[in-house]
Amino acid sequence: MRNALDDVVTFARHIRIQTLNMVYRAKASHIGSCLSIADLLAVLYVHVLRLNPAEPEWPSRDRFILSKGHAAAILYAALAERGFFPREWLEGYCQEGSFLAGHATHQNVPGIEISTGSLGHGLPVGLGMALAGRIAPDPFRVFVLTGDGECNEGSTWEAALFAAQHQVGNLTVIIDYNKIQGYGDTRNILDLEPFAEKWRAFGWEAVEIDGHDFEVITSILTQHRDPQGKPLAIIAHTIKGKGVSYMEGQLAWHYKSPNAEQLAQALAEVGES
Repeated sequence: MRNALDDVVTFARHIRIQTLNMVYRAKASHIGSCLSIADLLAVLYVHVLRLNPAEPEWPSRDRFILSKGHAAAILYAALAERGFFPREWLEGYCQEGSFLAGHATHQNVPGIEISTGSLGHGLPVGLGMALAGRIAPDPFRVFVLTGDGECNEGSTWEAALFAAQHQVGNLTVIIDYNKIQGYGDTRNILDLEPFAEKWRAFGWEAVEIDGHDFEVITSILTQHRDPQGKPLAIIAHTIKGKGVSYMEGQLAWHYKSPNAEQLAQALAEVGES
C-alpha cells in the first residue's frame, strides 16, 4: 500500500502546484475549492477510474463528473497530468482563446464528460449515465463529486431518491464537505446535519471519511460494488484551501487569487521542488 500511495501523493502535489500557478496567472478565483478536492481527485485518477487518455471517448470508460464545476482548474490539472491533453494548455486557463474555461467545459477538452457549474446538475446527469452503464455491453461505474453547498439544491435529492429506488449501485457520489460555501459556513446557511443519516434515509449506503487520508479514500473507492445494489454516498470531510496555511478554512479564498508573494509561499508549502 505504501508504494502505491506514493504515486497518489505525488499526483496530488503536482496538481496543487499546477492549479496554484493557473489561478495566479489568470487572476481567477475558487482556489480554496480546488485545493479541498485535490486528494480525492488524485486517488480517482491514479487508482480508481478506468480510463484511456489516448481514447477519451472509449465506451467502457468510467465516467467522472465534477458537479462543483467552479473547481475546474484542478480537474484540468489532473487531466493534463494523466495525459489527456498537453500540460501547456494549462498556461492559458481562464484566458481569452483558451479551451479551459473558468467552469468545467467539455467542448474541445478531452476527459470532461459534461460542462458543469450550475449547481445541482451533476448528480442527475450522473444518474442517467449510471443507468446506461448498467446495461452497457461492458458495464462501467459513474462517480460524481459534488460540494456540500450544492446539497442545498433540490435536484440533488430528487436524483438521490430515484437512484435508491432503482438500485443504481454503479453510482457513487462524493461530497466535498469542506463546511464553507459561497457566502459563509454551511451550517449557518443551510445546515446539512445529520448528513449521513439523510443519505441513508434516502436509501443510500453512506460513509464518512477524512477526505485527505489517501489510504482511506483508496480503500473505499476501490471496493467492489454491486451494480444492482445501493448507490454509495461518500461524505468526505475536507478543508477548504488544504495544503496552504493561510488559505485553509478561509472563505475569502473562494474568491481571491494569490499575489506573487502569496503564490511563492503557497508553492513552498505544497512542496514545489
